[in-house]
Amino acid sequence: MLKKILWLLVVIMVAYFLSIIYQKYTSKNLVINDLINTNEYDKEYSKIIFAGGCFWCTEAEFNHSIGVKSAISGYADTSEANPKYEDVGSGKTKAREAVLVYYDKNQITLDQLLDKYWKHIDPTDTGGEFADRGHQYTTAIYYYTEDDKRIIESSKAKVLNYIQKNKDFTNKKIETEILPFVNFYPAEEYHQDYKDKNPVRYQYYRDGSGRNTFIKIHWPDGSLESRSVSTGTLQNTWKKFSLSDKEKRLKELTPIQYKVTQESGTEPSHSVENYNDNKEPGLYVDIVSGEPLYLSSDKFDSGTGWPSFVKPISSTVITTHIDKGFFSSRTEVRSTIADSHLGHVFGDGPADRGGKRYCMNGAAMKFVPLADMEKEGYGEYIKLIK
Repeated sequence: MLKKILWLLVVIMVAYFLSIIYQKYTSKNLVINDLINTNEYDKEYSKIIFAGGCFWCTEAEFNHSIGVKSAISGYADTSEANPKYEDVGSGKTKAREAVLVYYDKNQITLDQLLDKYWKHIDPTDTGGEFADRGHQYTTAIYYYTEDDKRIIESSKAKVLNYIQKNKDFTNKKIETEILPFVNFYPAEEYHQDYKDKNPVRYQYYRDGSGRNTFIKIHWPDGSLESRSVSTGTLQNTWKKFSLSDKEKRLKELTPIQYKVTQESGTEPSHSVENYNDNKEPGLYVDIVSGEPLYLSSDKFDSGTGWPSFVKPISSTVITTHIDKGFFSSRTEVRSTIADSHLGHVFGDGPADRGGKRYCMNGAAMKFVPLADMEKEGYGEYIKLIK
């Protein structure tokens, strides 16, 4: 029996890595208009370019975020047009790996985007980011307008003030450059939406590169807000959620809520009040911290008996991990702030809506009806519910 299990594990691993190799070698070269209609996007939205080391990680910080209309991995400030990944990686093109972000400034401000950017990098590193070394992995922000430049410089000054007061930073100088836009070319198809397409390998890379460890030490709450760095006007209780808050909240959970969120348990399918049959418009939030997780408009009937969604409200509100108890055949989903076990994500969701199925435990969430969202502090999300 053990031998069969080991062979099954080998087959799964081989199949997985072969699928990654297939993606890479069948990947197409792209131009921007393969991904978006630039005439439409340039007219409707604002844009900014962030270079934060590996573009897989930078794109994942912004992709699916509220107000972000597109996050495109690519190459910025290159000396050669339409460079290839191998050329950029070798340093021949003088380009940086970067992400072009189109955003609706009525839904998310540049200050809030900058908050996401600063807290996922080491802005004091002169030679790259984490395990990735070389100019192509150094940090920079490319602006399009002088107004944006002023906002970026103001944000940088506040971050510098924080760094100089924080003992965890040995280098007290910010090395991130602020530069005018020069050029940008999208990376090959293989690199776009990498976290969504390859969540297991992405998590291995992010952990192995040292990025996650650095963030936990230097940006322990995942934001700059509680560190006296302005990130916009939103003041939500879950963003200030602390370990002491968590300890208090855990004592208030029901046995099934505790088992699911803290012991990675699974509630029975079709269980009472697990939200599987709930069709009311509203917002699903983490039962522990109150962090927004899923919109009712992204919920669908998967036929499994558990509430299922095509995507989270933002890629930053969840983390994914290998479920070792099932030989890496499943990808666990946890909330970012409270680190609650939520469920698993699978690749058998609706094809016309991204192909993902986020299969959640209702016990890990609280449903906030649309009519109550404003008074419970979630008013900013009302306009997102279709």
